[in-house]
Amino acid sequence: MNSVENLDVFKLAHDLTIDVYRLTDSFPKEEIFSLISQMRRASSSIGMNLMEGAMRLGTKEYRQFVGVARGSAGEVCYQLLLARDLGYISQERHDELRSKADRILQMLSRLASTLQRSSRTR
Repeated sequence: MNSVENLDVFKLAHDLTIDVYRLTDSFPKEEIFSLISQMRRASSSIGMNLMEGAMRLGTKEYRQFVGVARGSAGEVCYQLLLARDLGYISQERHDELRSKADRILQMLSRLASTLQRSSRTR
């Protein structure tokens, strides 16, 4: 398999993480140990779990890490909603980043399905 860094889902997840880091720079400082930290950890966890899973020895393990990455993407979706409803981000920015997160979720689901089929044929 090609390097995980060449996967479109990894590239998009990395872009989302950069977006989240830049976005949270403008959040109130009292959020530094709560929402800022949580959003940064959840968004970066997507790419980290893809990378870690790809480095594992088996397809089943890789698929498990893709599932964890999917969970992290779901966390980001809620955190974006919370940030919007707290007035930290505009509706437009929320929609833009939510669309990116939703695309990542779709891509992760397809990757998990591909890995599932691959592990059955072995």
